[in-house]
Amino acid sequence: MNKTFSSIVLGVLILGGLIWAARPDAEKKIPPPLASVSATLTALEANNYDFGTISMAAGKVKHEFKIKNTGTAAVNIEKMYTSCMCTTAVLRHGDKQFGPYGMPGHGMIPRIDQMIDPQKEATIEVIFDPAAHGPAGIGRIKRVVTIENNAGQPLELEFAATVTP
Repeated sequence: MNKTFSSIVLGVLILGGLIWAARPDAEKKIPPPLASVSATLTALEANNYDFGTISMAAGKVKHEFKIKNTGTAAVNIEKMYTSCMCTTAVLRHGDKQFGPYGMPGHGMIPRIDQMIDPQKEATIEVIFDPAAHGPAGIGRIKRVVTIENNAGQPLELEFAATVTP
């Protein structure tokens, strides 16, 4: 019995030590990206769009959001993904196209790593398939496209629609 008890205590101590050693170090603070001080990624006209009433029978709808680096340092667009499998997004910058990208968990979301120079623009084309959810998708919807970048908070582009059969 003493041997079993000693083994359990030793196991708990070892486990506790491993947990303590693996804890995040509060002393180590990750510095913000260098570009965060002077780079800003923003939506030009608006970061939201309403398709109004759309029909499943009419098929997919598209909208283009213009984004701009309004800062003085380059912004790196690292990743882009959508909030639902019914939506895809494509990044166009100069003569390059990246995507389409979808929802995490429904395929790999690869890194983009596309630099947007200061005061330069890019386009995000959002494609929504109102029929993707079938009859359960009828009614008001809201979706988001998230653009992760090194300039701070991710840029979120939102759209809404009222889906009819």
